[in-house]
Amino acid sequence: MGLIPVADDQVATIVTALEMLARPRPRPLPDSPLRLVRWPTPDPAKYRALFRRVGEPWLWFSRLVMDAERLAAILHDPAVHVFAVVDRAGIEVGMLELDFRVEATCELGFVGLVPELAGKGHGGWLMAQALMLAWTPAVTRVWVHTCTLDHPGALGFYRKHGFVPYKRTVETFADPRLAGVLAPGAAPQIPRLGAPASR
Repeated sequence: MGLIPVADDQVATIVTALEMLARPRPRPLPDSPLRLVRWPTPDPAKYRALFRRVGEPWLWFSRLVMDAERLAAILHDPAVHVFAVVDRAGIEVGMLELDFRVEATCELGFVGLVPELAGKGHGGWLMAQALMLAWTPAVTRVWVHTCTLDHPGALGFYRKHGFVPYKRTVETFADPRLAGVLAPGAAPQIPRLGAPASR
């Protein structure tokens, strides 16, 4: 067993893929003041703003570095369903993205709430909504992935809701904070080893 060095300007994470191969038994939806609003053809700039608000604490950056044309092709695909989570005032406080582009499969592409809502029980409501929408009659498999950069409770949360881990991989990528994609202070729990020396 050995350690694999990671360059100072890189970030490494363990990615766990989880799946659900049977529709969960019906149960009452948890109460929440939040609601889902479908974005049939999201504006890429508006989508990115919400993606950043939800994901910056966990170093979500993939959709921020994608060019607008490629991002629009994904978001406007009829098999990709994008929802904003909105509060009583109509403010967007989370997102849900369901990807049906693979036959008989739904990927929970992005599921999350802004950090201010963490630990308040809204995640259970959002997952119940996600599963209800993901399990269409044509779907036989729903899957999701999480990583060690996500909220520390993410893996346990998915397992609690019936997902079973089936694959683990290691991913390395250039630290998006060093390239200015995310703010230098984003995700302070993840050290910035390639940061320029302060004067």
